[in-house]
Amino acid sequence: MLHLIAMSTVLADGVTIKIGNNVWTFGLNFIIYLIVAAIVGLVAEALVGWRLPFGFIGAIIAAIIGIWLMTQVIIISGIGDINVFGVPIIRALIGALIFVAL
Repeated sequence: MLHLIAMSTVLADGVTIKIGNNVWTFGLNFIIYLIVAAIVGLVAEALVGWRLPFGFIGAIIAAIIGIWLMTQVIIISGIGDINVFGVPIIRALIGALIFVAL
């Protein structure tokens, strides 16, 4: 049980990388984005009927770009969204599906 508590503390804090004046922090929301991208990448490849360049990794990259576009660039309000650790799941799925389908 103590191991699970320690693991949740590590994941909650995230990972911070500092190089020079640049600081990057990767938290649990980034892991959620990767999981959603992997699921949507598989679904999109099945729906499209052909493999994307670089296979499954290419599908994940395309899905991550779609998620970023739909959650950070094109912001649609009015959709009742489910937030999991700060990740709007419905908008992320819509953006990833649209971008992978292109």
